[in-house]
Amino acid sequence: MKLSENWLREWVNPELSTEALIEKLTLAGLEVDGVSAVADKFSGVVIGEVKQVSPHPNADKLRLCMVDVAAKEDIAIVCGAANVRVGIKVPVAMVGAVLANNFKIKKAKLRGIPSHGMLCAASELGLAQQSEGLMVLPASAPIGEDIRTYLQLEDHCIDIDLTPNRSDCLSIAGIARELGALVNQDVNIVDTAPIAVTSNKKTSITLAPTAQKACPLYFGRHIENIDMTAETPIAIKEKLRRSGIRSVNPVVDITNYVMIELGQPMHAFDADKIDGDITVRYATPTEKMVSLDGKNIELNDDTVVISDQQSVLAMAGIMGGANSAVSEKTRHIFLESAFFTPLAIAGKARQYGLHTESSHRFERGVDPELASQAMARLTSLLLSVVGGQVAQVHSATVAAYLPEKRLIFLRKNRIKAVLGITISERTVETQLRRLGLEVEVEQDGWQVTVPSFRFDINLEVDLIEELGRLYGYDKLPETRPITRLLTTDLAEKKVSRSDIYAALVNRGYQEAITYSFTDPKLQSYFSTLDSLTLNNPISSGLSVMRTSLWPGLVQALMRNLNRQHNRVRLFEVGRVFFGDVDNIKQQQYVGGVITGTRRPEQWTVEKQPLDFFDLKGDVSALFEVSQSTVKYIADSHCALHPGQSARIEQAGKTIGWLGALHPQLQTELGIEQTVYLFEIKLDALLSKVLPHFSSVSKFPLLRRDLALSVPKSVSFDEVNDCLQTGKSDILKSIELFDVYEGEGVEEGYKSLAVAFYLQDSTQTLTDNQVSDVMQDITTRLEQQLAVRVRE
Repeated sequence: MKLSENWLREWVNPELSTEALIEKLTLAGLEVDGVSAVADKFSGVVIGEVKQVSPHPNADKLRLCMVDVAAKEDIAIVCGAANVRVGIKVPVAMVGAVLANNFKIKKAKLRGIPSHGMLCAASELGLAQQSEGLMVLPASAPIGEDIRTYLQLEDHCIDIDLTPNRSDCLSIAGIARELGALVNQDVNIVDTAPIAVTSNKKTSITLAPTAQKACPLYFGRHIENIDMTAETPIAIKEKLRRSGIRSVNPVVDITNYVMIELGQPMHAFDADKIDGDITVRYATPTEKMVSLDGKNIELNDDTVVISDQQSVLAMAGIMGGANSAVSEKTRHIFLESAFFTPLAIAGKARQYGLHTESSHRFERGVDPELASQAMARLTSLLLSVVGGQVAQVHSATVAAYLPEKRLIFLRKNRIKAVLGITISERTVETQLRRLGLEVEVEQDGWQVTVPSFRFDINLEVDLIEELGRLYGYDKLPETRPITRLLTTDLAEKKVSRSDIYAALVNRGYQEAITYSFTDPKLQSYFSTLDSLTLNNPISSGLSVMRTSLWPGLVQALMRNLNRQHNRVRLFEVGRVFFGDVDNIKQQQYVGGVITGTRRPEQWTVEKQPLDFFDLKGDVSALFEVSQSTVKYIADSHCALHPGQSARIEQAGKTIGWLGALHPQLQTELGIEQTVYLFEIKLDALLSKVLPHFSSVSKFPLLRRDLALSVPKSVSFDEVNDCLQTGKSDILKSIELFDVYEGEGVEEGYKSLAVAFYLQDSTQTLTDNQVSDVMQDITTRLEQQLAVRVRE
């Protein structure tokens, strides 16, 4: 938002220097991005009137002018400007004047004729980048007055970098309201009283049903018999220039002036180019229009347009069409002042490669109550410049789609709790009212009605933020927090998440964080559960909630492999989602994926590829953290290799899976290396089994080995379970140390070599005791599992 400091001070003029004013605005959240002088430094330029123009005797393109500058005599100046003529008033650089770039005016002879100064163009004074001919001033300009004084050039252009939520400050009125609240001063307001009607011209305005939500309010008014030969007042031109807007013609200039002044974008149509009534609707896919800047635009069907009975006149809130543009031949105009909702305009201008002052404001939010005030202000200014007969304001409104005013209760004690300071009740009420909020005093606080121009205030804390801004964040005292320090005991039977993370990091894993939503096709490879589909996904590839951590981890692994990272070890802790829309369930899992070599490459060790048991070792390390016991049961999973997959059980319940990626899935995904995965319910890892002390026996530990002939259908886990049930107290542990199949072993059987460790804490074991235990073992194995001792 660019504005003139002098223009702002017409509304509110605090006793602050330019520097102090800028600092106050910036500290209040209206960051000033730049400040510049409105004109280059120059001196010695006054207003003069050309009294006489005669040809130069020695040059066809030069003229000899006699100029009145309120001196004793008119001065002679040689001028080559094409628009010099008798009666115009222009800036005159007197002899001794210093213009931009330190250009000094001296008495000189031009083709033999003395010249006592220079008639100036706007560019020569630094008031324009380029200009054609002399700068012609209004007839009312006082002869002899310094041009800097007349044009109020001792001014600054202030550029404020507003955040998108502060659309209420995209105007002089909005900035003045903020400044008035900051310095506790009243703000001058412009006259927006209704204008007397002098024409009976009527126009019907229709809001198409499909467009009523996008445009719930539209005002229109005719002004007939205007004078387009009138000049835009120099004060308006200068204020527009200092706001970064060029002058076009009096009608366009004044609509832009009201937009900068009040914040309401408006548009003027050439009424003679409108065929019939006005309709606000969505464009049809085949419609086209030529914009004011000459672009041929093919309209999308999500763009709101203003149209007559034959064609599109404008893109609503963005830009008008060339077919209805105001020109020097225009006699009658139709004025538009409307409220277009931010959602209807947001992003539309960018679709067409446009960014206009109107779209910039409407997509951020314009006060819906401003449209009628702005129409009155625009009408008043136009009548004072171009004249004409004014028709009644015609309108179309759908109140149901207009923003409702919000009521927020502000608690007294909440202000101190948030800001750490006490603000008097009178100050709270005064400051909020200066910001345009309606305040009703209640016992414990205030009932605050948020004005329609503050789209950013929705909560109690937003009101407190406003008070903090006005008080000054730089003035808030540093207050140490006063609170009780509460310590909590860490339950010994709980394993922290950081312990799980550390166990995996210590084994070379790196944490990955992937989306909670994934591609439905990819998910189907890893899980048979029904997925929850998102209503508004980021993309079709992220349209369902994950039922497993594996899809995201495998995608992360593939990205690493594609970047030549061939040894990958990743883990993630996160939620998975299942159930249906009415009963969504979430559960946390820890998952991992590995591929590549067993150890990082080094010259002392040969490369060894990972296998299933490396993965199982990593998973077992996790359960060692919690000292819990689990079983690995060979089983099949849709995503895992049929011969290298296992289900993890704890207390008879399945808590996870591990194994190699299914070869078909590996081929489908284009992965050349073998990949291993695991996934475990996090809760199963967070409960710890506490160890109990037992004294170390002083007596010898004995080992007895047996070679057992076991049916291939019987696993070692079943053998172990059989022996652990009702086992003797002196049988301390059982370990499998060899598996053999082949010659010497009966068909359908395998040979398991098992070590049995026996010890008594009270005496040395006798042969009879050991023999009894071993006999019991062989008997139970044969009776329960048909396992025999090999001869």
